[in-house]
Amino acid sequence: MYICICNAIRETDLRRAATRCEGDAEATYATLGKRPNCGQCLEEAQEIIEQERAAASCEIFAV
Repeated sequence: MYICICNAIRETDLRRAATRCEGDAEATYATLGKRPNCGQCLEEAQEIIEQERAAASCEIFAV
């Protein structure tokens, strides 16, 4: 599923980038070589980023 239509950023790409970047949605977009255009996706993108980081954090503690 596309999260950002303007930049053609898929959810899977965003989730992978979330684990490589510690910043907000805009910083995560930057790791993908993109930046927000219209900004309508930022709220949903931030939620996905936070979910992915929480899941990664749980995996670390489960090991």
